[in-house]
Amino acid sequence: MDQFRRRTNERHGLSLADYSELYRWSVDKREAFWSDLWDFAGVIASQRGERALARDTMPGAEWFPDARLNFAENLLRYRDERIALVERLENGRRRQLTYAELYRRVERLAAALVAQGVERGDRVAGFMPNIIDTVVAMLATTSLGAIWTSCSPDFGINGVLDRFGQVQPKVLFACEGYFYNGKTIDSLPRLTEIVARIDSIERMVVVPVARSSEDTAAAVGTLEKAVTLDAFVDAAPERALTFTQTEFNHPLYIMYSSGTTGVPKCIVHGAGGTLLQHLKEHRLHCDLKREDTLFYFTTCGWMMWNWLVSGLASGATLVLFDGSPFYPAAESLWDMVDEEHISIFGTSAKYIAALEKSGSKPRETHRLEKLRAVLSTGSPLAHEGFRYVYRDIKTDLCLSSISGGTDIISCFALGNPTLPVYAGELQCRGLGMAVEVWDDDGRPVVGEKGELVCTKSFPCMPIGFWNDEDDCKYRSAYFDNWPGVWAHGDYAEITEHEGVVIYGRSDAVLNPGGVRIGTAEIYRQVEKVEEVLDSICIGQEWKGDVRVVLFVVLREGIELNDDLVQKIRSTIRANTTPRHVPAKVVQVADIPRTISGKIVELAVRNVVHGKPVKNVEALANPEALKLYENLPALMED
Repeated sequence: MDQFRRRTNERHGLSLADYSELYRWSVDKREAFWSDLWDFAGVIASQRGERALARDTMPGAEWFPDARLNFAENLLRYRDERIALVERLENGRRRQLTYAELYRRVERLAAALVAQGVERGDRVAGFMPNIIDTVVAMLATTSLGAIWTSCSPDFGINGVLDRFGQVQPKVLFACEGYFYNGKTIDSLPRLTEIVARIDSIERMVVVPVARSSEDTAAAVGTLEKAVTLDAFVDAAPERALTFTQTEFNHPLYIMYSSGTTGVPKCIVHGAGGTLLQHLKEHRLHCDLKREDTLFYFTTCGWMMWNWLVSGLASGATLVLFDGSPFYPAAESLWDMVDEEHISIFGTSAKYIAALEKSGSKPRETHRLEKLRAVLSTGSPLAHEGFRYVYRDIKTDLCLSSISGGTDIISCFALGNPTLPVYAGELQCRGLGMAVEVWDDDGRPVVGEKGELVCTKSFPCMPIGFWNDEDDCKYRSAYFDNWPGVWAHGDYAEITEHEGVVIYGRSDAVLNPGGVRIGTAEIYRQVEKVEEVLDSICIGQEWKGDVRVVLFVVLREGIELNDDLVQKIRSTIRANTTPRHVPAKVVQVADIPRTISGKIVELAVRNVVHGKPVKNVEALANPEALKLYENLPALMED
């Protein structure tokens, strides 16, 4: 980051003294910033063109309109013997590929896709765990100018159909099974139904994960349109790997919204914007270098997988893990940190909270010699999570809470190794992102809560939504509140030292007595209560107002009684306001979550109010919603 700042000063005759000044320059002079980043990161392109921004509107901005490049070519720029990918499964299996081996694997698979008739603009889907073969399939697909889309194999059949059924893939890569929490899950029954119900699939390539190659080949013989990965590759004539040059905004990925309020939105991301944004976040905001080993705990159904894989463009070693992070023990991932010499460790706020509740203290049990950064996202990281990481994991690292989303396949606010870390805050707004917090009247505020917005266009905005005529759904998703301004849907605050606090999703904000309260403010206090493992908070309509209702999952053997209710309420009251104190505290056995691990406050609120939840297939544990139906406690004063 400092190197880039000094380079900017030299190039433009400036004297930017610190990150704050660099950030302001990057927003005021966006064309110069993104052009300089292109050069600094060494983007590979057959053509760049003179123009950085042809049309500056939201939506519809045209960044680098004359550029021609290929995303996969930029991720395969290194072809040496350094380790590119390490694959770790929870059953102990480990594989690795060098950059040279990765290039050859992509070359062979791209040849097979060409033989299958895959062309520029075709969709290729992955129903895959987070393994080497998934990365190879994505790179082979995008090398051809085709579009990659994926979800993890723990999606139910309707969840897959709701996603892939909309985008009509020509080829489907799928695993025959996978491992999770000590169990082997068979995917074959779902594969049969997926192929039967998505007519566009011409070939299903089955990748052995839970079975041997021989057993997989035998099983594939009974499936329609199916072939094993080895047979698919071996049947294709050899072909040198070439990289189809596409325009900057050529579709690269199709990602999906969580789908908890209806059929998932199919969000289309462009090749150039994704590449530039990820290079910025890796090289500058994470200080990622060739000698680093980068890990993010993610599945292929979450955008952090796409973010992780872009680390290849920096030449780092990526560690891919698939399975439960707590199997066979709470320390499993930290064993891996030591064994693979991981320097940047990414995870979710939920994982950090669960690790603390487990009593784990990696600082006392592991070396963690190379570890210099921990990244957290998925939900706001509570103050206690910050303290836990520095107290019980490692004192001398950069803890970066980051926030953005599938919508931009990256971050609006994130970490910075040149800035201090304040508990409960994201360190800074991302370079080139004109992020502000606005009050209800559309005025920017500092030190006050409001809507997180981005007031100027940026390269990684989605191209649009798939099958969205006239961009109607796209516009209504982000631009209805303030035309021409991106409203992200987060309830947030910019602090006096230019950090960012996220208080939760705007649509889940509580409104008792007309006072807006972010749910994260309540969760932060509840996490301090030792007896509580997890919680979810909603606003219940009650006697012409809204009252706060808190549902809690307690440690095994503990029952909710008046004393514990009082302890929870007192903890919340002591550190917030009387408005935050729940009118009702109710014990439940489970909390519904999306497959990427996010709690679904809106779905719970709908169930409590007797309203339908439109798409339970988006949930990892849809049966948990039943726990919130017709609760007697919610009918009492």
